Amino acid sequence: MDVDIISEEENPMLHRTDVTFELVHEEATPSRLQVRDSLAAKLNKDAGEVVIRKLDTKFGMRKTVGYAKVYETSAHAVEVEQEHMLERNKIEADEEAEDETEAEAEAEAEEA
Repeated sequence: MDVDIISEEENPMLHRTDVTFELVHEEATPSRLQVRDSLAAKLNKDAGEVVIRKLDTKFGMRKTVGYAKVYETSAHAVEVEQEHMLERNKIEADEEAEDETEAEAEAEAEEA
């Protein structure tokens, strides 16, 4: 499976990069998790920081075009992404990370 990056667009407000990529494969369309792992390896990121949003394979073709969001940390991914996208990409919310985020939010609320 060969992954080529078509475009990258920085989104600093959400701590992520939006990536459009093209995937050439020999067999059937690879699973979302296989694509996520390959893209993460290509970008030198952890698999928990990559969320595959869309995969589009034309009938009979060995080429897939996809769209992914690559976050700075998996905690940012959990904070921003919808639950169903986290489940599809097998990204689990660490309870410790959620507790830290909640504690930070509470501290900011008390200061205000």
